[in-house]
Amino acid sequence: MPQPSIAFAKPDAAVSGVLVVVVAEDLTLPPIAAALDEKTGGALARAIAKAAFKGKGFATLDVVAPAGVDLDRVLIVGVGKVAELTEKDWLKLGGVVAGKLIEAKAATATLLLERADGEAIVSERAVDVALGVRLRAFDFDRYKTKKKDEDEKPALALTLSLADHAAAKKLWKARGEAIADGVTLTRDLICEPANVLGTEEFAKRAEKLEKLGVEIEILGEKELKKAGWNALLGVAQGSKRPPRVVIMRWMGGEKDEAPIAFVGKGVVFDSGGISIKPAAGMEDMKGDMGGAAVVTGLMHALAARKAKVNAVGAIGLVENMPDAGAQRPGDIVTSLSGQTIEVINTDAEGRLVLCDVLWHVKETVKPAAIVDLATLTGAILVALGKINAGLFSNDDTLAERIAAAGLVTGETVWRMPLAPEYDKLIDSTWADMKNTGGRDAGSITAAQFLKRFVGDVPWAHLDVAGTAMGSPQTDLNKVWASGWGVRLLDRLVADHYEK
Repeated sequence: MPQPSIAFAKPDAAVSGVLVVVVAEDLTLPPIAAALDEKTGGALARAIAKAAFKGKGFATLDVVAPAGVDLDRVLIVGVGKVAELTEKDWLKLGGVVAGKLIEAKAATATLLLERADGEAIVSERAVDVALGVRLRAFDFDRYKTKKKDEDEKPALALTLSLADHAAAKKLWKARGEAIADGVTLTRDLICEPANVLGTEEFAKRAEKLEKLGVEIEILGEKELKKAGWNALLGVAQGSKRPPRVVIMRWMGGEKDEAPIAFVGKGVVFDSGGISIKPAAGMEDMKGDMGGAAVVTGLMHALAARKAKVNAVGAIGLVENMPDAGAQRPGDIVTSLSGQTIEVINTDAEGRLVLCDVLWHVKETVKPAAIVDLATLTGAILVALGKINAGLFSNDDTLAERIAAAGLVTGETVWRMPLAPEYDKLIDSTWADMKNTGGRDAGSITAAQFLKRFVGDVPWAHLDVAGTAMGSPQTDLNKVWASGWGVRLLDRLVADHYEK
């Protein structure tokens, strides 16, 4: 499905196609909508009364082809107490409107962002609505065959009409569109089948960020072996697909400013290796690179909006397969850090990939903070379902900042514990540590494992196994991968790391 085109314009009664009107719970029509209603002989007001429309909870009322005006339909959307709407609510408004317009197969539409009480809707809220429209309109249907006429159908052209239209347009171009594109990139990557998106293909897609000014460094198998990335290489050795590590640098801040680093797990397909997964649901393991996809989408967003920050994204790309050369349970590998790891279960592979990337970032980037994202454990799904990501951190300030950004954006997290008592569960008889502590506290012991590779750097680990793929259907997302995390981390950067 083509993405909708979004424009901003001053309020004007001369509209065509579909008009979308926002009303509060008092049901008073804003001035332009009221003027149009007069031309219809009061058709809108009568429809509201006859339908017992309450104007609450994003309820909608569709008035088709009202007489007296050149409109296909008028869509009335209730928003309750408009003064109490949060940023998340304005996003949802955009999603609700986009859903209804898509359902109606509208070609052109105008969303009238005007309050009946005369108070102006500021440009930031209009951009939230536009972002909600873009998020809801995304679909991943490139592998479905279609009729020619459906292929040639133009995308929805939506105009957001408000008094502060010039500022809204500027802000959308400067920030909102970049975030929308970053989320779209993330969703695209996660939804791609594994036969299309392997390690090399993923690296090439990340390399396209050079067009936005991102510096790209790609480490191949030869460089990784020479440097001693043995934990990551152990995961990759059962696949014909070669490992890749991609380092993305956006240096938009002060020259000597320490960057914030984002690290992503990029297992492009996870069979479990020798400790093979059950067949049921294994097809979803094309999404086991969700953390790497979020980091890539985030770097796109930061670069596209010219964020005044130094940021580094690092992703480890491997495929976990069970051929004759695959890593075995009981193997011991020496990680890039020099610490040795006994492999108890080859399906606990993500932490083996991440530990080498985390160590490399800590040692070479010297970051102010590290945030890693990984579809790491099924245990986090048991604990939190698909609503919150699991947050683990060695730094209270960083954890609180991420949690606050989650509440604003709606991409929420729940902090989980770390403690020496859990750390003991991954001590090994034969090596410095083992790669799993067993079934109990599985998400916590995985985080304790990663903690051993970040030293004293402020660090947060987001276990996104429940939020990166198999996403719930919402007003902002109707596909399998929501792109969760791009907006969260962009807000973290904007609020605390940009100058």
